[in-house]
Amino acid sequence: MSAKGAVWSRVRGRLRAFPERLAACGTEAAAYGRCVQASTAPGSRLRKDLCAQEFEALRRCFTAAAKTVKGGC
Repeated sequence: MSAKGAVWSRVRGRLRAFPERLAACGTEAAAYGRCVQASTAPGSRLRKDLCAQEFEALRRCFTAAAKTVKGGC
């Protein structure tokens, strides 16, 4: 296998595993979704950084999930 083929093989493997890894962030995603939904309810106004705390927790979870790749990649 060429070097280019080996790289694409690793990339495909990581991409296939990504949904499973992100599934571990369900709690954080739900909290962020509830915050956004509440801020867009009738009579509410969506403002920048309104859900920043929930978004940051979700971002940290996604980052941690992306780092847990087999083979240390």
